[in-house]
Amino acid sequence: MSSSQHWISGVIILSTLLGLDGFNGYYQYDVLQCRSSLSDTEFIWSSWFNKAEYLRFNSTVGKYVGYTEHGVYNAELRNNNSALLAQARSQKDIFCKNNAPIFINAILTKKVEPVVRLTMGKAPTGGHPALLMCSAYGFYPKMIKVTWNRDGQEVAGDVISSEELADGDWYYQTHSHLEFTPKAGEKISCVVEHASLREPLEITWDPSMPEPERNKIAIGAAALVLGLIVTAAGFIYYKTKSRGRILVPSG
Repeated sequence: MSSSQHWISGVIILSTLLGLDGFNGYYQYDVLQCRSSLSDTEFIWSSWFNKAEYLRFNSTVGKYVGYTEHGVYNAELRNNNSALLAQARSQKDIFCKNNAPIFINAILTKKVEPVVRLTMGKAPTGGHPALLMCSAYGFYPKMIKVTWNRDGQEVAGDVISSEELADGDWYYQTHSHLEFTPKAGEKISCVVEHASLREPLEITWDPSMPEPERNKIAIGAAALVLGLIVTAAGFIYYKTKSRGRILVPSG
């Protein structure tokens, strides 16, 4: 089977506790799995004893395989029993194939809208004084598009976006950062496009942010302007000195 296939796995656990109490007894359990993709279905029955798998039947292999001395002994007994082996092989059709289309269809048609948040972040030193972060959480399927608009025009530069990050529960999250220098009266928005949305979702940054955030931007902008002034003054001083025309104030 191709390693690029995406499998959907359903699991049933059958367990038995052997012994007088739960702490000193022996724990035996079996795990039945149906692993289904768009092109194939696989049935796996594995037997475990005290957290160690000792025996497995895989419909792709077509026989039992043992992983311990006890497991090898049981695998040989079952593989030599034609009726028992035929029963195990039939479980792929009886146990898995009837239910696989239901689960696959439910997952392929599943759509969950993202929860989108637009927040102010800390801009890197030496770049633009302001940073906005647009985060999309809890969406499915994986593919999503996040862009930025500034006064109605899509922003091409100063944007850093993460890949879709798996949360481990079929849902995903992604984050996009925009570095910018604030201008009075401008409109900045984050635009999210996803299969679960009938139309793109646009979240506009509200300039009437809390006072601490406004101060952060104001300080950052002032620092940037001051840096430019100091740089220009230094350049003028260097050029004047290099020409040998430095004016020394009289006392």
